Amino acid sequence: MLNERVRAEIEMFKRHIIVLRAVIEEGPIGILRLSEITSLPTHKVRYSLRILEREHLIVPSPQGAVPTGRGIRVMEKIEDEIRPIEEKLTELKRYADPNRAD
Repeated sequence: MLNERVRAEIEMFKRHIIVLRAVIEEGPIGILRLSEITSLPTHKVRYSLRILEREHLIVPSPQGAVPTGRGIRVMEKIEDEIRPIEEKLTELKRYADPNRAD
């Protein structure tokens, strides 16, 4: 169903943020250590790293992943990125309310 796809996307976004925060706080850091400190399976960490690298938020190094300046800036403003999503969800809840009067 549609809500399952949305839920999966939100979970994946959350995972990417968790991995990015760990890279910023612990980097350079490898997949095994990231998996250990985030409690995420290595295959999910690997996928998140690939997405974060594609978005230029991290770069690989011989010692492990390190954040880019862009990655650090994104984390500094992550609440600004999330706020519009929260607003859309609030709006959606209003439309889903069976007692809503139009």
